[in-house]
Amino acid sequence: MTTNSHLGSMYADLASHHIEGFAYHGNTQFYVPLVSHIEGNLWTGGCYNDVRLPDDFKFVVSLYEWERYAIGPDTVRFEIEMYDSTEDLDDTKILGLGRMLNGLLESGKTLVHCQAGLNRSSLIAATALILQGRTADETIDLLRARRSDAVLCNPTFEQWLRAR
Repeated sequence: MTTNSHLGSMYADLASHHIEGFAYHGNTQFYVPLVSHIEGNLWTGGCYNDVRLPDDFKFVVSLYEWERYAIGPDTVRFEIEMYDSTEDLDDTKILGLGRMLNGLLESGKTLVHCQAGLNRSSLIAATALILQGRTADETIDLLRARRSDAVLCNPTFEQWLRAR
């Protein structure tokens, strides 16, 4: 993995970079870009410490407090404690983060990231899109098409979205 600012060519190395929680896709090894453009101002991804984000990101919503992107002087970072847990999903917190993300998206290019960019960041991005009026099926299909088939490999997160 390189640490240049051309994030499209960077991949999260899920074999050598320890991933907490759920980060598997069957028994198949897979690669996922470090960040992915979903649509409009919405980007999702994982994180490697000190990788430099391009300065055109206005906001970074971090759901993984142990590693941080290097960001530009005008980029605002929000750090939210959230775990890739199958227990005790907090509806109020998740819906609040979805609303917050929608507000940020109206103001500029926004990255929501967790460690691998598959579960927590996808849960919050999907929640924001559902709050905009999309169905869970449309939202999950979009995230998987734009990020990875392994998005929402935590089945509890996918079930939570489908129950909305």
